[in-house]
Amino acid sequence: MTRVLVIDDDKAVGTAIKMVLEVAGFEVIHALDCTSGLAAIEKTDFQLIMIDLFMPGIDGLETIKACRRLDATVPIIAISGFMPRNGQDPAPDFLAMATKLGANRSLAKPFRPRELLRAVESCLAEAAKTSQLHATEASPAHQYDLR
Repeated sequence: MTRVLVIDDDKAVGTAIKMVLEVAGFEVIHALDCTSGLAAIEKTDFQLIMIDLFMPGIDGLETIKACRRLDATVPIIAISGFMPRNGQDPAPDFLAMATKLGANRSLAKPFRPRELLRAVESCLAEAAKTSQLHATEASPAHQYDLR
């Protein structure tokens, strides 16, 4: 079963994500802060991690960097409900920053279950392709020219 870690300090959001993913057949662990999320990553293998960007203590951007140090290959989806107050607000695009720091995808809250599942499936499909590519490159038949 595919194991997903959701790191989000909003209990309602984490519970909703967990419910949607569990109905779709995923095993989901919900961490309420980045410290406990990183501790979970050190103890358990996850096939996907979802990280809220704005939380007390360690923020999601720092957590993405820490996740990449712990596991460079696990797909990460950054999520955030932060929206600039108006169209002229000079606030940076934090979701774009998250992808530059290593997130594979980003979702702006609120998102629909269909959007969540599409992002999760897309990340997992890409990870599977990458894993198969690396396995093929590492096979002995590709290490030597046996013509």
